[in-house]
Amino acid sequence: MCTGAVDQLQKQQYRIVGGTGAVKLCHWMRQKLIHGRPCYKEEFYGVESHRCLQMTPSVNICNFRCLFCWRFHGMSGFEGARCPEPEELLEGCIREQGRLVSGFKGDDRCDPAMWEEARRPNQVAISLSGEPALYPYLGEFIGLCERKGMTTFLVTNGSVPKAIENLSTLPSQLYVTVAAPNRELFDRLCVPRSAGAWDALMATLELMPSLDTRTVIRHTLVDGWNLGWEDAYARLDEIAGPTFIEPKGYVFVGDSRSRMTMDNMPSHSKVREFSEKIAARLSIEVLAERKDSRVVLLGEKSSRLRIV
Repeated sequence: MCTGAVDQLQKQQYRIVGGTGAVKLCHWMRQKLIHGRPCYKEEFYGVESHRCLQMTPSVNICNFRCLFCWRFHGMSGFEGARCPEPEELLEGCIREQGRLVSGFKGDDRCDPAMWEEARRPNQVAISLSGEPALYPYLGEFIGLCERKGMTTFLVTNGSVPKAIENLSTLPSQLYVTVAAPNRELFDRLCVPRSAGAWDALMATLELMPSLDTRTVIRHTLVDGWNLGWEDAYARLDEIAGPTFIEPKGYVFVGDSRSRMTMDNMPSHSKVREFSEKIAARLSIEVLAERKDSRVVLLGEKSSRLRIV
């Protein structure tokens, strides 16, 4: 493994677990512990922000180079590293999360009971960095989390349909990112590193209706790039038949700032307008929204939002 890459990630407050795993506190962990402000996922799905373990089994290992991604695309050294076994990965991530939250104990604004809960996560967000479907023990890891009483949200770019199809245990909720309405824009915006990525994503969308778990299509919206095309997006959503659709605005953070500008961040009103057009085409409804996160949740009115 490249020592320089590890050092760079540690400076960014990542903690490396095994050869390819990592954990990092998200913005909303801090907001919840200090200010009592939860992530939109708490309002939408019932996930407690301060008990969410944001991690990845494949830090900086990705087969896309999405222009809107916050990662530094030039980092290498993890591809040949040893993948941690599921027990090592989960125990290591929980241990490192405990260390990362330790500093909040001395903050008078942090409720002691909430701090104690933060050291015992009950939700695993498999989404921090890289493409988790490239981790060879993903199903076993999700199964381990389930046996320990933890819910799991898996976020994937949809490029490895066989990995999703062959999961021995499905996550509590599966997110698939659909950030482009067609092949040409997909290639320019998501910059896949191998041929056939669009076809692989289509195979994942076709697979989704058969999965016995909650599914979400996330449309990451970048102003000046992929807003609009509501008819094309709706056709893709119809193929996937997800429980929910989550249009979410791109945020100008991390290394994406070297590829995008502030103008590429859509306003919440633009995200809402896009969402209403998608909802109308699919005869579904706006179920919830968070203006500060520029995100809208779409689905059937009868859909049960809270999963935990």
